[in-house]
Amino acid sequence: MSATEETAVKQLRADARRNRERILEAAKQVFGEQGADAQMDDVARRAGVGVGTVYRHFPNKDVLMGELVTEKFRSFTEQAREALLVEDAWEGFSKLLHGTAEHMAENVALQDALRTTSTAFEYAEPARLELDAVIDKLVKRAQRQGTMRKDFKAQELGMLMGGLCASMSGPIPEQRDWRRHLQIMLDGLRAQPQRAS
Repeated sequence: MSATEETAVKQLRADARRNRERILEAAKQVFGEQGADAQMDDVARRAGVGVGTVYRHFPNKDVLMGELVTEKFRSFTEQAREALLVEDAWEGFSKLLHGTAEHMAENVALQDALRTTSTAFEYAEPARLELDAVIDKLVKRAQRQGTMRKDFKAQELGMLMGGLCASMSGPIPEQRDWRRHLQIMLDGLRAQPQRAS
């Protein structure tokens, strides 16, 4: 391969990467606005690419939504790894949940759209398992330090965060105080001091 051809291939790869990033960014916006009923054509228009380009990267909508879910799990895993570096495990865990909840609150409509597509979560299963493994380390560390209740399991966190996310978009505005709900959740997970008998 000549130097000119090699440069052309590298440029093509860079263009393909940029297109993929534009498609994912557009998909976040479109699914956030229109919900799970949004179409690939809508994503292509928002990304400024042809629908064929979208299908080259993502063969169907479930795969595209699965990639968005995977991206979220990877982001949360990175934050969880940072939380593991905090000396006080409870502080690291609390900070992780606050950061995750803030992110979820900024993207409530997208969260709702992604939650309605179970196939997307099947696609993202490897990334979720990786996140669970890091959360498990964080939970066990806090339990060893005596700051988290001993019966809590890392696998239960997804359900708790799902409930918290639901409270962000509930039908009654005065019941959407997710920060209070998060605090109640954290209080419930915190180890209670031993009472003298």
